[in-house]
Amino acid sequence: METHSSSSSFSSFRVYLRSLSQTPSRLVCRACSVSTSFEEMSRVRARSGSDMIKSLRWFDLVGFGIGGMVGAGVFVTTGRASRLNAGPAVVISYAIAGLCALLSAFCYTEFAVDMPVAGGAFSYLRVTFGEFAAFLTGANLVMDYVMSNAAVARGFTAYLGTAIGVSTEKWRITVVGLPKGFDEIDVVAVIVVLAVTLIICYSTRESSVVNMVLTALHILFIIFVILVGFWKGEWKNFTEPGDPAHPSGFFPFGASGVFSGAAMVYLSYIGYDAVSTMAEEVRDPVKDIPIGVSGSVIIVTVLYCLMAASMSKLLPYDMIDADDPFSAAFRGKSDGWRWVSNVIGVGASFGILTSLLVAMLGQARYMCVIGRSSVVPAWFARVHPKTSTPVNASAFLGIFTALIALFTDLNVLLNLVSIGTLFVFYMVANAVIYRRYVAVGTTNPWPTLSFLCSFSFTAIIFTLIWHFAPSGKPKGFMLCASAVIAIAILQLFHCMVPQVSKPQFWGVPLMPWIPSTSIFLNIFLLGSLDRPSYVRFGFFSALAVLVYVFYSVHASFDAEGDGSLILKNVQINMEAEEVKDQSLKV
Repeated sequence: METHSSSSSFSSFRVYLRSLSQTPSRLVCRACSVSTSFEEMSRVRARSGSDMIKSLRWFDLVGFGIGGMVGAGVFVTTGRASRLNAGPAVVISYAIAGLCALLSAFCYTEFAVDMPVAGGAFSYLRVTFGEFAAFLTGANLVMDYVMSNAAVARGFTAYLGTAIGVSTEKWRITVVGLPKGFDEIDVVAVIVVLAVTLIICYSTRESSVVNMVLTALHILFIIFVILVGFWKGEWKNFTEPGDPAHPSGFFPFGASGVFSGAAMVYLSYIGYDAVSTMAEEVRDPVKDIPIGVSGSVIIVTVLYCLMAASMSKLLPYDMIDADDPFSAAFRGKSDGWRWVSNVIGVGASFGILTSLLVAMLGQARYMCVIGRSSVVPAWFARVHPKTSTPVNASAFLGIFTALIALFTDLNVLLNLVSIGTLFVFYMVANAVIYRRYVAVGTTNPWPTLSFLCSFSFTAIIFTLIWHFAPSGKPKGFMLCASAVIAIAILQLFHCMVPQVSKPQFWGVPLMPWIPSTSIFLNIFLLGSLDRPSYVRFGFFSALAVLVYVFYSVHASFDAEGDGSLILKNVQINMEAEEVKDQSLKV
C-alpha cells in the first residue's frame, strides 16, 4: 500500500512521472474520499489565510438572488414560451417553474444553513459523494459561469445600443481573417467585465450596495413595463388569437404546452444558487439564508407571472415576437409608444449588470473553495487581508471572462442553456437525501444509492417518452405508468429506509418528497436542452477528468500527507457516533 511522502508530487519531472505511475492507487484513495462539515468550516477554510467578513443580512441575500435571476433573459423567454408552447397560459408556466425553483432552493438552503461556507454546491457534494464528484460538477459549473458571463457581457452591448438607438455594429470592431463567430471584438463587453471584477475584488459589502441600486432600478423598469402592458392591452387577448385559424382559449396548446413552457422559462430562475456561495459572509445563517434564498425566488416568481400576464394582455399569443416580445410589441405601435422599446433596452441593461455581478461573485467563491480543497492550486484560495474577498480567484476568472467576451460571440444568452447549473441542481437534490439517510461508517449506503439510481432512471424514461414518443393514448399511458412507478419507488423508500439524521437548525420539509420531486423535474428539464449543450457538457467533463487524473488527485494526495487525513477519519467517526446517539434517543 502506498504511503504519503513529505515531498510534493510536482517537485521535479521525475517525481511527477513516479506519481503518475501511482495514479490508480491514488484515485482509489482520494476520488471517493468525503470531507466533513467540521473540516470544511475549520481546517479547509483556514487555507485561505484571512477570513471573509460576515457583513451580509437577509435583505442583501434577497437582493443578490433577485439580481442574479432577473437578467435580460426574461424579456426573451416570455415571448418564446408564449408563442411556441403555452399561449396566454405562460403565466401558469412561470408559476410552475417558480415552484420547481423553490424546491431546489430548499435543498441548497439546508446545506447552506448547516455548513455556511463559500463553496456552495462544491462543498455540499464533497461531504456526501466525495472529491471526484464535487470536482467534476464544480469544474463544469465554473466553466458554465465563465462562458455565460462572457455571453451576457456581449449582450449588454446589444441592449445598451437599443436603449440609446445605436446599432451594435458601431460598438464592435470586425477583424478580417478571423473565423466567423470570433471576428467581432467587443471592447465595451471587456470594460464591463473588468469594472465588475474591480467591484467584487474591492468589497462584498460594497458589491451588495451596487447590486441593490441596480436591482432596484431594474425592478422599476419591469414594473413600468408591466403597468404599461396592462394599461394598453385588452382582456380578450387572453382567450382570442390574432388569427382565428389558430387554437383559441387560455390553454391553446393544452396541459402539455404549459409544462413545455415551464421547462423553457425555468432557466430564467437560474441564479439563486450563487446566493449559497455567500453563506460564509452572512451574519446569521440560520435566519438570513432561508429568507434570502426562498424570499428571492418567491419575489421573482411574482414578477415573472405579472410580466407574462402583461405580455399576454398586450398582444394575442400568435402575434408575439418570439425573440424580442416586449420591444417589438411597442415598436410596432403607431400611437407614440415606440419610446417604450428604448426604456426596455435600459431596463435590460440594468438586468444584465446585476446578473453579471452576482454570477461573478458566485464563480469566484466556487473557485476559492475548490482551491481550498487542493484540487486546483492553493493560490486561488487566498482571501485578501484588507478587502476580505477572494481577490486571486476573482481577478483570474474576471480576466479569463473578459478575454472570451472580447472575441467570442457565444449566443448562450439567447437560448439560455445552462446545462452545468441544472446538473448541479440535480446533484444537490441527490446529496441532501443521501446525507439525511446515510451516516458514513455507520449505515449501509446501498439502499439509499439504489433508490436514487432507480428513481433517476424512471425520471429519464419519463423524459424520453415525453420528448420522443408520438402523441396519442399509448404515450399518455406510458407517461402515467412511469409516474406511478416513480411514486411507488419513492413511497417504498420512504417506508422502508429510516432517516439517520435531521438538521439541527433548518431542513427541507416533507423529506424525501420535495428533493425527489426536484430530482425528477431537473432530469425532465435536462431532457429539454439541445444537442450542442450536451456536446459542450461532455467536452468540459472530459477536460475536467483529465485535469483531475493528471493534476488534482496528486495535489489532493499531497495535501493530505500532513496527517490531516487521519484527523478527518477521526472526525467522520465522531460524527457517525453522534448520529448513532441521536437515533438511539429517538
